[in-house]
Amino acid sequence: MPVKKGEMVRAIREKLENSVEATASDTRFPAYLFETKGEVVDIKGDYALVMFGQVPTPNIWLRLDQIESF
Repeated sequence: MPVKKGEMVRAIREKLENSVEATASDTRFPAYLFETKGEVVDIKGDYALVMFGQVPTPNIWLRLDQIESF
């Protein structure tokens, strides 16, 4: 089922660590991406803007196949 705006999600470690996007930056992803709830704020094409509220961090764009419902 596709992810919707406002839904709570988390990143899928295997898909994020092995992605093209991971090669463009530091591959040591913070644990909160995988362990805490993030809210889908916006969706554009194949990407979702996710806001993680547990820690004060900037929102992050993730591919839809890199996130799952929490």
